[in-house]
Amino acid sequence: MEYTYHYQSPLGGITLASNGDALTGLWFHGQTHFGATLPQAYEEAFLPVFAETFRWLDSYFSGKAPDFTPRLLLKTTAFRNRVWQILLTIPYGTTMTYGQIADRIARQTGVRAVSAQAVGGAVGHNPISIIIPCHRVVGANGSLTGYAGGIEKKAWLLTLEKADMSALFAKV
Repeated sequence: MEYTYHYQSPLGGITLASNGDALTGLWFHGQTHFGATLPQAYEEAFLPVFAETFRWLDSYFSGKAPDFTPRLLLKTTAFRNRVWQILLTIPYGTTMTYGQIADRIARQTGVRAVSAQAVGGAVGHNPISIIIPCHRVVGANGSLTGYAGGIEKKAWLLTLEKADMSALFAKV
């Protein structure tokens, strides 16, 4: 069985999902791909993993880098999992480009090149926003592009983390 619960953040409502043991989803209400990994049947219940996620989110939204990660379960392809694991290594308050992630995967897998666009597709389908920090990925030219929750939220999250925004911009 899959379970959901709701969290109210400074940026609006967030829905959490779990299989009863680990966090399987975290989406801003109304974001692109909202609930994409949820089955049709699920129940609302407050679980220990949601309490742990609330603690993580409370710490994060207070402007602190949480010192723990709730247990995560990623149901996905090997490629997307590889991308999301790299996202988990991007330090609080820093950014990485889609191309840098593609280059890292190419080195890890021993292939000549990996498409930055393919990385972008994987980043865009991240089912656990904020905790798997897809908001820390930017375009090679500094563009704040490609955040399923919206560019305004991406900029707000990076500002909260005190990321260097001097070379970043939003496409209009």
